[in-house]
Amino acid sequence: MRERLGVGIVGSGFIAEFHTRAFRGVRDADVTAVSGRTPETVRRVCDLARELRVGDPTGYGDVREMVRDPLVDAVWVTTPNHVRLETVRAIVEEVSSGRAALRGIAVEKPLGRTVAEAAEVLALIEGAGLAHGYLENQVFAPGVTRAHELVWARGAAAAGAPYLARCAEEHSGPHRAWFWQGDKQGGGVLNDMMCHSVEAGRFLLTPPGTAKADWLTPVSVDATIACLKWSRPAYAARLRERYGPEVDYLRAPSEDYARATVTYRNGDGDEVVVEGTTSWSYVGAGLRLTFELLGPEYAMAVNSLDTEAKVFLSREISGTPGEDLVEKQNAEGGLMPVLSDEAGAYGYTEENRHMVRSFLDGTPPVESLHDGLAVTRVLMGAYLSAQEGRRVDLTSSDLDTFVPDVAGGNWRSGV
Repeated sequence: MRERLGVGIVGSGFIAEFHTRAFRGVRDADVTAVSGRTPETVRRVCDLARELRVGDPTGYGDVREMVRDPLVDAVWVTTPNHVRLETVRAIVEEVSSGRAALRGIAVEKPLGRTVAEAAEVLALIEGAGLAHGYLENQVFAPGVTRAHELVWARGAAAAGAPYLARCAEEHSGPHRAWFWQGDKQGGGVLNDMMCHSVEAGRFLLTPPGTAKADWLTPVSVDATIACLKWSRPAYAARLRERYGPEVDYLRAPSEDYARATVTYRNGDGDEVVVEGTTSWSYVGAGLRLTFELLGPEYAMAVNSLDTEAKVFLSREISGTPGEDLVEKQNAEGGLMPVLSDEAGAYGYTEENRHMVRSFLDGTPPVESLHDGLAVTRVLMGAYLSAQEGRRVDLTSSDLDTFVPDVAGGNWRSGV
């Protein structure tokens, strides 16, 4: 039998819990440690792992101490964006000094708040000789991967490669204050969620078994950002009430809507396009993910809210707010979709299974930090395009040092 991988999770927030739940579907790994800055949330993730029987992790308040744990073979980095780089630096210093021995490190999206940050994360990890993976769950979502496989096997094989991918992620807003703060998060919804849409689009337009960077050459991006809902006085007041004065969308908003058109040249020499749309201003049943792929004589479509199960609750039933039916749930009545296994449906389970297998076998994951850097470059091109109102060349060296106005607190919607 193959050996097992001991996984240490850095960060103890919402996404750490999602990964912990996903490890129920991973047979050759255990969650052996969790580190975070808040003891209460670290205990919660550790208790969840024990409840689900995916490990008996030790809780740590210091990531350096965690990676020195001999039961930790690989690290999943899920920390907030503004401490991502310092977290990676600390891990790499422990490995390079010989105080820690790791097989690999997997980093949550987005890889960095700027191209410079993402490039430094990649350079640090490769400099330490560590295997690495980019935790982009949507390209592992079973509905997306199966439809992608069938479209290329049946449609593209007969009629030619696809030319247009449309991807969207929409919900009513993030869970934690730092997401709403441009300086900490690196922007708004474009940085938070367009990273999903860009990489899902790259995946869909690339043949199975082919590296995306080998098939798609970035050309240009054209983008628009706006704050459509949360800068309205009544909604800005809600944010202040919920998160405190540091989240002030009348003074320093981030975008809650973003649209980008990314042009690539594919391996056949043809122009192909990814259209991405993301928002924190969508109010429906809950988080909605949609994917489309169009080719000469075929199309595919996936919608996360087209679920196999639904429940109906009449107006005579009043329920307490929660997320027991679907992530970012907005209602407790009417006809509601039910996602029985969100970690599986959104791709976290297959993603973790793939990363574990790659680190155990010593083979490169299909999503590496090079992909994360490529996505960050597109995102920064999109911000520059939105700021200057023009199409941006994705090969431009200007993107290497670019910092979006949103991240500096200098952006205003519609100005």
